[in-house]
Amino acid sequence: MRLFAILALILLPTHAAHAAWLEASSAHFVVYADDSKRDIQRFSEQLERYHAAIALVTGTNAEAPSPSNRVTVYVVRSDRDVRKLHGGDAKYLRGFYVPRAAGSLAIVPRVQVGSGKASYSMTILLHEYAHHFMASNSRFPMPRWMSEGSAEFFAAASFERDGGVGLGRPAQIRANELFYGKNVTAEQLLDPDSYEESKSYDAFYGKAWLLYHYLSLGDERKGQLLDYARFLLAGKSQREAALAAFGDFRQLETDLDRYLGKRRMVYLKLPPSLLETGPIRVRALSEGEAAMMPVKVRSRRGVTSEEAAELVEEAREIAARFPKDAAVLTALAEAEFDSGNSERAVAAADAALAIDPRQANAYVQKGYALFDLADQAEDTAAAYAMAREPFLQLNRLENDHPLPLLYNYLYYVEQGEEPPVLAVQGLERASELAPFDLGLRMMLVMKQIQLKQTEAARRNLIPIAFNPHGGSSAEFAQRILEKLDNEPGWDGTSGLEAIAGEDGASLEGN
Repeated sequence: MRLFAILALILLPTHAAHAAWLEASSAHFVVYADDSKRDIQRFSEQLERYHAAIALVTGTNAEAPSPSNRVTVYVVRSDRDVRKLHGGDAKYLRGFYVPRAAGSLAIVPRVQVGSGKASYSMTILLHEYAHHFMASNSRFPMPRWMSEGSAEFFAAASFERDGGVGLGRPAQIRANELFYGKNVTAEQLLDPDSYEESKSYDAFYGKAWLLYHYLSLGDERKGQLLDYARFLLAGKSQREAALAAFGDFRQLETDLDRYLGKRRMVYLKLPPSLLETGPIRVRALSEGEAAMMPVKVRSRRGVTSEEAAELVEEAREIAARFPKDAAVLTALAEAEFDSGNSERAVAAADAALAIDPRQANAYVQKGYALFDLADQAEDTAAAYAMAREPFLQLNRLENDHPLPLLYNYLYYVEQGEEPPVLAVQGLERASELAPFDLGLRMMLVMKQIQLKQTEAARRNLIPIAFNPHGGSSAEFAQRILEKLDNEPGWDGTSGLEAIAGEDGASLEGN
């Protein structure tokens, strides 16, 4: 099993008239669904068992996240609602994941939670959580085929009646893609320069799953996947590492075709005795919380300024109906901040905390708003000291929450001061707590370069530079690595705009 150690709504009333909005809270997930208590309990248990199964197979023993740093799953009514929340023109999208420090979320349509093979919507969620798990527990720079292939491998799961979990089953949702989609060869998977993505539907995900499954569980090439990872870590290009580990691409293609044609494939069947999960706590949302759910989810997903202006009006109307509900007032504070009304956000957060001082997001929204106001204050030093206070209170509530550490660092940066050693160490700790937040990691990288901590900066740059979905941020990180190679003493500031390039890559990642 250690082989795998190299290796994440429109919330409207849904299907059942008798169902009510519920929250299921567990060690690694918070789930919101308009569903029955039995189904949301079972769904959460399956997610925790899945987490335990991946941890077992990968040999991972990571600390549990702080309560606010768990993945929040919002279950919506349909694929259409998922796509509307996602935005863009992804017409085949059936679920997505957004990684953020203290705010990672997944949005999926209603999930079938019976025993046996995971349903389609459940498989989408498991795929995204596999990405989240890998990003949280490994700095290995996976090539795109390996990242997607491993996620497909783990997501092809089953949940047995006795509590066991199967991983690495045939990825049936990729069958049509493999047999009828535009073929992607093994060489194209392993050498990105030879793969030109087209707008036509191709078999990239299916072929990535097939290659990963073959190299992991097939009998013929045991140890080659680990060799491949070692060659990558030693600095070989993707093509060089693949040739060194797997040999001739044409032979590999022939072997994959034969493997795909097998009548039976092995998979990993993990007994319940090996899968430890903690308790699942289910509670019904208050009437006010349930009414505010559409606002809350759209705010958490992220809104444009125009959307925020509309959403805050809805939030205010609901808050007027439920003025004593701390969760409602916390959601109002977020909507007010999103719409640019920082003073009103502070007032709403204060009202929420006066009712319930354990509303973690109220501290966050109050801190955001006070930082926004501090720059225009007459006494900026006093204003920034006040802005830091909600995050200090949040730190006392959740000692491993990453945002207090981040904003303690920004407390100095925003005032043009050099952050002290402890603040920089706090930024490092924040990145450790939320390694999937690549914007946070890039902020740390630039500070490490400035401090001449070049090797540490390189280690943190690698996951950004090789992020398969990193876009311009990944390209920016690659150019930073090249700069460090060419100018070992670079200070991290001179020529930075030129490195960012004409595409305007963010200096803080995405």
